[in-house]
Formats: sequence, structure tokens, C-alpha cells
Amino acid sequence: MMRTSKTDKTLWALLLCVFSILPLHAGTTLPLKGTFVSPADKHIKYVGRISFQNPERPAWNYPGTQIIAAFKGTQAKLVCKPGSGYFMAQIDQAEPFKVAFRGQRDSVVTLCTALADGVHTVRLMYTIEGYEMNPEFWGFVFDGPVVDAPSLPARNMEFIGNSITCGYGNEAMNSSDHFEYETENHYYGYAQLTARALDAKASIVARSGIGAYRNYNGPKTGNPESHMPVQYEYTAYAYDTKLRQEPGLHGEKWDFSRFTPDVVCINLGTNDLSTSNYDTQLLKKGYQRLLKMVRGHNPKAKIVFLCGSMLTGKELGICKQLLNEVCDEAHKAGDEEVYRFDFSPSKGSLKYGADYHPSVWQHELMAAELTAFLRTLMQWW
Repeated sequence: MMRTSKTDKTLWALLLCVFSILPLHAGTTLPLKGTFVSPADKHIKYVGRISFQNPERPAWNYPGTQIIAAFKGTQAKLVCKPGSGYFMAQIDQAEPFKVAFRGQRDSVVTLCTALADGVHTVRLMYTIEGYEMNPEFWGFVFDGPVVDAPSLPARNMEFIGNSITCGYGNEAMNSSDHFEYETENHYYGYAQLTARALDAKASIVARSGIGAYRNYNGPKTGNPESHMPVQYEYTAYAYDTKLRQEPGLHGEKWDFSRFTPDVVCINLGTNDLSTSNYDTQLLKKGYQRLLKMVRGHNPKAKIVFLCGSMLTGKELGICKQLLNEVCDEAHKAGDEEVYRFDFSPSKGSLKYGADYHPSVWQHELMAAELTAFLRTLMQWW
């Protein structure tokens, strides 16, 4: 094994410092073959809750964030903050593949080489929950000019949820496996599968363990500082009040004018009811508070409360009953655009992912069920 000397380490540190202070503008030439394209370049398109407080370092931490660009050339590289996590990448209409930024020096990943010379499209989707990694997109390196990215779908969907919506453990092979970033793949979760089937853009507000009033195994009185009705107002997830009070990504209030959903799907309650220490009336109030908040920001959207697919028995019945009550009471109050939908409960015939979460096959079933329901509801044929 070749050892690295102290001098070599110093040289590497200097190179990294030089790289970090290079002016990031379109046309900047890095010590890489090609031309650097800044995240602020007008040709790049984005989907999701992204902070542009620093336009050269757009940041986020929800899964499903998308970056789309096109270029004329034969090869492309992606530049991100080291440790940003996992993306699914797709070049033109080829099979998507996973790319990773996990090491301390993983800042550049080659996406494609030796393509036919011409115009190509790069589509990226962040596949994990990034609140521990705080990912940042730093730009592309192409061997030719950046051009306008293809038009994005006109239909807009928003998904509000927990680990099921995130895609927790859907690529794990055994229910006894526990959470690992390597086996969480939101790209193959029901939310994105549904959005792609309906030719829609999807913005995601989801985090494992979160509830409508009480997070996983939280106190009976709830988690009022970190449940979804609090988090929904912000650009990114922040796990405590202190973070939300600090400047930067976690304290940034979301500008709801940036994305107007046609339909909002809310899939919460599994964590509220996951352990026996729950209060059904507080959960109902949590649903009602979230509904009021979502409706206030999206006055014309259809709102669909989802149930499933992990709950069973008594708790499944409670969840359905409470959601039916919330929906019925909304109708009586004059809001006719609130709806209900139940996924088929997971029974193991399609196997389980980590910690008994839905497998990729269960997510496919969930997506098929929800797609059929939304096609009719939205008249999206």
C-alpha cells in the first residue's frame, strides 16, 4: 500500500483550499477537463425546497430535490459538497444510477463519458434524508456549452410525510435490517413513482419519525417543537428550535409562491400511533392544524389524507376514523376539496424493507393504487 507523506497531505490540503475559493461563475476553468457551470446558471432547473441564500451553494435536506441541466458535448461531472450523500442520476433516457458523495474529499463525480457528440440531459434526484449531511450542489463540469434544460412537467404535486414517504429502507433485503443511508432510495418510493406515472413534478416535505402531533415514541402530550405542523413552514428540516432560530438553511422560512401544488398528499399518523403512549384527540387536532396550514398556503389545491401502509389492527382503525372525521368536518365547514385514500396494508407478501418498512415492491403497489385514485380525482389522463 502506498503511504501518503506529510508533504503530500499538505499539498492536498492546499489544493482543496484553492478549489474551495475559486470564483464559481459560468465559464470558470477548474483543474478538471471541461468548463465549470455555476449552480446560478440560468439554464439549470430545480425542483423542491432548496435554499438559494448562497446562489453558488444551493442547499437543502429533504429527499426528492431535483437538479436538471442540458449540455452539448460528450461528458459531464457533478460537483457537490463532500459528504452530501446520495443521488440518482439519469443521462437522457438511459437507466438511472446511484452516485455518492460520502467521503471527506468526494467533491467531484463523473456522471458520463464518451457520449455521442450532441445535446444531452442530466437529471439528478437526492434520494435520502439529508438533515445530518446538509448537502450542497456546487455545479457541473461539461466538455461543451450548457444549453436550456428541457421543460418540466406542468403538473405539481406536494407530498408531506414520514419515513414511508422518504423511502426508508426500501432497498434493504431483510426486515431485521436497520436504517442505513445506502438502502434508502426515495427515487423508488411511492411518491416519485406516482409523480412520474402522472407526469408531474413532486416537492417533498418528509422526515423519518415525524408525526402530525407526536414523533416516534414521543410523549403523550406530543412534540410541539418538532412535529410536522412546525416543520412545514420552513425550507428545510431542523430537529430543534435552536437550529430554526439560527440564520442559514434551517432558519429559512419557505416561500410558498415558489411552488404551487395542484394536489397535496399527506401521509402521517404512523409515528403518532406507533407506540401505545398516544392521545387520539391530540392527534386529531394535529391533523386539523396541519390541514389549516396547508390550505392557507395552497387555497386552490386538492388535499388528500393518506393512510397506510404500515399500520395494522387497532391503530389502523384509529387512523382511518380520525382522518374520516377531519375530512367530514372540513366538508361541513365549506372545504369540499379535502379527500381520503387508504393504501393496502403491508402483509409481507411483497417482502419488507428495513425495520418492516415498505419494500420497493410494496412502494410499487402503493404507487399503482395512488396513481389510479389521483388520475380520476385530478382528471390527469
